[in-house]
Amino acid sequence: MALPSYATTGERIWHYVFLASCGLIFLFLIGPLLVIIPLSFNAEPYFTFTEAMLTFDPAGYSLRWYEDFFTSKAWLNAIKNSFIVGIASTLLATVLGTIAALGLSSRYMPARGAIMALLISPMIVPLIISAAAMFFFFSKINLAQTYLGVILAHTVLGIPFVVITVTATLSSFDTTLIRAAHSLGANPTRTFFKVVLPLVTPGVVSGALFAFITSFDEVVVVLFIAGPEQRTMPIQMWSGIREQISPTILAVATLLVLLSMLLLATLELLRRRGERLRGLSPG
Repeated sequence: MALPSYATTGERIWHYVFLASCGLIFLFLIGPLLVIIPLSFNAEPYFTFTEAMLTFDPAGYSLRWYEDFFTSKAWLNAIKNSFIVGIASTLLATVLGTIAALGLSSRYMPARGAIMALLISPMIVPLIISAAAMFFFFSKINLAQTYLGVILAHTVLGIPFVVITVTATLSSFDTTLIRAAHSLGANPTRTFFKVVLPLVTPGVVSGALFAFITSFDEVVVVLFIAGPEQRTMPIQMWSGIREQISPTILAVATLLVLLSMLLLATLELLRRRGERLRGLSPG
């Protein structure tokens, strides 16, 4: 944004210092990605730039690590488990979190503050404590080292994101629409699916995406709850770093970065759609 013509010298200096600071922070955050992505195409099994790469010699670049990823049984099994657990836990967290948010949005709901604090507590309590507690609880009911146990654990971690996003969407929801639907003869179920759900869909989908990202990136809880058959991709990456250093991890990291960018772009599109539905932006 350009400075106004009446800006003082001090304001101009502060403006440019602020821009430079933001640029440095952005570079600090994005810098590791700028290193990982090129290294994932390294033709040699090194984690450093080779002379051929620095001189842009085509012989220094290769897709061998991506090929290793897509042909490795261990990696394919890990990504399969990640999607199974991620999708199942996201569906559960979305349904339960949306129902909870709808209840909390009602002014007749007693102890709303206490219930909200309880629902978002998995975001506040240190993850190692939650993981240990889940392990001891699931061990007593024979859910440790099972797919169901991992899915339920990830559901607990994903519900807070759905509750927060849907609650934020409902804060600007016009409740007179519900009364209008009832006055026209619609029952509560029809009112929810025809009136409420279409307007809160951006918040529901945003919460679902956050829940999926949380599940897909989770390491600590899986280390406690999962067994060898439930090994997910983050656990495979963590084990690979400890047991065998391979540039395949860089290829996986690059693919995860691309997936994150795609999800963030989807969230931005949903945010804009939500603003248009609420009449906050033109178009």
